Amino acid sequence: MNNRKALITLGMLLAFVIILPSVRADEHNQATKINFNQPVQIPGRVLPAGSYWFVLADNSASRNFVQVFNSDRSTLYATLYTINIESLTTTDKTAITLAEREPMQPETILSWFYPGRTTGHQFVYSHMEEQELAQVKHHTEVGRVQNTRQTSVAGD
Repeated sequence: MNNRKALITLGMLLAFVIILPSVRADEHNQATKINFNQPVQIPGRVLPAGSYWFVLADNSASRNFVQVFNSDRSTLYATLYTINIESLTTTDKTAITLAEREPMQPETILSWFYPGRTTGHQFVYSHMEEQELAQVKHHTEVGRVQNTRQTSVAGD
């Protein structure tokens, strides 16, 4: 009887270990749905107000490409090169750092941190844009997690 219990327990443990990687699939690609209540700029494009998916590209050679999709992930708007950026703090919510530009220009997304990570993704802009963005005010919006795969971040 004890051998049977041990075999069942071992079988359950093995099944749990096999299933565990598929449960964490969204964490691997850091898929995050972000809602903006006003237009925002990403490198090379302005996104109108709305919902977008930010997802790490499925590229085994580099984890530095972020893809931006529409709300139902049927349209890819951009594949953007990023560089790693470190934060001294971590949050259990998505954090987006924005640069406030001139009054008639949309805020610009500078970086994106997936919940629970101290390493984030800093978007790469042209040298001229980088100089301009370095001189304007920055602020970080921390989203409220609606579920494990969706975050709402509202810019001002």
